[in-house]
Amino acid sequence: MPEQAKTPKTYRLLIDGVLVGSESQRTIDVTDRRDRVIARVGRASAKDVQRAIDAARAVQPSWAHRDAFERGRIIHRLAEAVEDTREDLAAAIASTSDATPAAARREVDASIDRLVSFAGWADKYASVLGGRNPVAGPYYSFTDPEPMGVVAVIAPDEPGLLGLVTLLAAPLCAGNTIVALGSGRSPLPAALFGEACAEAAAPAGVMNILTGAPAELLEFIALHRSVDAISAANLRKRQATMLRMGTAENVKRVEIDRIGREQWLDAEVCASAWRIEPFVQAKTIRHPSAMT
Repeated sequence: MPEQAKTPKTYRLLIDGVLVGSESQRTIDVTDRRDRVIARVGRASAKDVQRAIDAARAVQPSWAHRDAFERGRIIHRLAEAVEDTREDLAAAIASTSDATPAAARREVDASIDRLVSFAGWADKYASVLGGRNPVAGPYYSFTDPEPMGVVAVIAPDEPGLLGLVTLLAAPLCAGNTIVALGSGRSPLPAALFGEACAEAAAPAGVMNILTGAPAELLEFIALHRSVDAISAANLRKRQATMLRMGTAENVKRVEIDRIGREQWLDAEVCASAWRIEPFVQAKTIRHPSAMT
């Protein structure tokens, strides 16, 4: 039996801007390397996922139409909230994974940098992914990238924090709203990140951070018609197959990356505008020119 730590804290789910317990009241014990229970996190049920999707769907149009610079400012504020909890996050990563204390601090620092990078992309990515198209005719043709809608994020087992942040920040800055499921193996960083989101006072429903058992929830997410796209990384073969088979019925976009341990730290791999591209759809507009 795991050795009990003294009065472990129970962390809640972030749904619609509020930290709440799971509707089933279930929790997951988080143990350290010595098999001591150091915390508990909420174990989200399908009803919790439904509430999160409903919240994300309700606010997605207003988030998409918010000024792009303002979206970037909100994401930058989230980076500052993560920085304020830097030591707690590093301790959580080091105690619940194979990461050394130094590696845990690097992961937190990279997560902060990743949020800052996508905060900067919020009002610039359209210039890279869109633009004026050359056409033969008396009109202009412009392509403008627009957000997909509600994006479900499935964090990898490791890195629990940097993987989660990378996968959600890209679609978020483009005007999508997020329903994120933290690492199944190391859920504590995701729970702490959810608290940071609440502290940053991001608009309610824009980011919903859940912890739970992926085996219970992946099929529900894949089949849900109010989820427009899924972003995941380093899934087990069975999990990836479940997502793809579920989404075949409702034709949502699914992006499942394979990213190596060191690649998560590489900004060229994980912080470019091309990470945003799968979660926008191109809208092409034609406008008459002055030519006669």
